[in-house]
Formats: sequence, structure tokens, C-alpha cells
Amino acid sequence: MAGKSLFFDGVPLSKIVQEILLLSSKKELQKLRFALESGGCFQAIGHGMSSSFIDKVRGVAKQFFGLPREEKLKYSRAANWAEGYGHDRVVSEEQVLDWSSRLFLRVFPEKHRKLSLWPEKPDNFREVLHEYYTKLKQMMDLLFKAMEKSLDLQENSFLGQFGDNPVMHVRFNFYLPCSKPDKVLGLKAHTDRSSATVLLQDEEVEGLQILKDERWVTVPVIPHALVVNIGDQMQIMSNGIFKSPLHRVVTNKAKLRISVATLYEPEPEKEIGPVEALIDDKRPRLYRNVTNYASLNYEWYQKGKVTLEEVKFHA
Repeated sequence: MAGKSLFFDGVPLSKIVQEILLLSSKKELQKLRFALESGGCFQAIGHGMSSSFIDKVRGVAKQFFGLPREEKLKYSRAANWAEGYGHDRVVSEEQVLDWSSRLFLRVFPEKHRKLSLWPEKPDNFREVLHEYYTKLKQMMDLLFKAMEKSLDLQENSFLGQFGDNPVMHVRFNFYLPCSKPDKVLGLKAHTDRSSATVLLQDEEVEGLQILKDERWVTVPVIPHALVVNIGDQMQIMSNGIFKSPLHRVVTNKAKLRISVATLYEPEPEKEIGPVEALIDDKRPRLYRNVTNYASLNYEWYQKGKVTLEEVKFHA
């Protein structure tokens, strides 16, 4: 594994969650806390999914994007709607479009799935997608409990803010080769609106970069690992202890790249805010309580505003 781990401040973060998902020792919980305080990102290699199944998830993504254009267009998103196949929604004349196409779907709650936008080709797409996100949700719920323990919080201090119907979206990303990779981004710099995001990277082609200590660090490819990064909503709930990292995707001159990103969020109308136990004289409240953060984030982001700055608490 030499040279294949993601390091922040000298900590081999790709190793941490293999033990954290077992909710093991206090030492391992401290490692998790340090990872989320310092970089907000790590690679999970002990996620409980087999390498063959991870390859299957990538396989259905590749097969879908390899379909003829007319077949993919059957699942096109409607105007001013996020779900479906397509490119950036245009909400501002100033926004910079990404060099990518994507398929964006809601997978949980199941009752809100728009199955008319779930591809019927390849034949096993829906089956694989359902199995992947059932397993991923179990993993993430376990991770959130570990995060609570790492801060000595009562159980459900975070998960209790998600509501009865937390939301999980998937974004299949397809980045074509670009003749000017030094001038065009596959995905412009941003923090995620989610509580946490899980990314299944391309098994060969790197592209994801995290801003760390004022420089862009490329996240190395570990073929069957899952990259986990904290999102804005968890930064709010942790009162700024856990960091939502700024990240971007660069293009490649010669090779296309596919990734599968999952955003895990509280239900939209559920109010979230800093956990009271994390507010004191030494660490005052940093953020106000908010609802429907995802919608606020999209509008402000495309207009060049930083959503976390917009929701800061002012006494």
C-alpha cells in the first residue's frame, strides 16, 4: 500500500476507517476525530463491500455512459430540475460550467425515487444501485455514530438531526478527455452541501483534488476504497470542529474518467444546527439553525457566495 494512502499531517487516513467501522478503541476514535478536524477527508478500505461488487458498481456506470446518446437522453432532466441525465443547470450568467456530464438520482427515501429516470440499460443497473446504497447507508450510519463517540457526544446527537427520512442522492460523473486540462476543470472548486459525501473514484484515472494548507493535493486512486469527505451540514452540526474541505476535479488530456458520488443529507425540512454540547465559552456558536440547506447552497454557490459564510451566527 506504500504510496497509495491519503495523508494529511502525517496520518495515513486510508487505514483509519477499516478499524473505525468496528467502533473499536478510543485510540481509533481519536484518529478519526483528528482526520475530520484537520482535513475532513479520508479513504475507507474496510467498508464491508467486496472488490467484485465495487467493480460491478463501476461497471454499470461505465455501461450507461457508453450507451448511444439517444438512449441516455431518455433519462434527461427537466428544465430547472436536478434529477436525471445532463449537464449543469444554469442559474446565473456568471457561473462557470463544468467539463462533465452526469446522471443525478435520489435513492433514499425509496418512496421518492423517480424510477422513470433510473436507466433500464444495462439490465442490472437498478438492482446494483439499490444494493450499493443499502450497504452504503448502513456504513454511513455506523460512521456517524463513531463521529459522535469521537466527540464524547450522546448517541443521536448528529443522526437525530437527520429526521425519519434522511436523503441520499447519487451523482454518476462522466469526465471526457480535455485538450486543455490546465485551463478547464471537470468540477469547479466547492464544498459539499451534504452531511457527508462518499466517492467511488475511477479505478485508474486520478482527478479529485483537496485544498490542504493552501495547495491542491491530488487524492490517489486506491481501486476498491471509498473516499469520504465531510460536508457543510456536518460542519454546522459539529459547530465547526469537523471541516468541510474545499475540493475540485481536474480534467485529463488523454483519458476519460468516471466516478460515483453519494451525498447523504438530513431531510430537507428538518432544522439542523450546532449540537448544544459543543457550544461553550471557549467555542461559541458559529452557525445559526437552518432548514433546506441543499437548496440554499445550490443557489448561493452558483452566484459566487459561500453558503457557510451566509449561515454564520451573529449574536
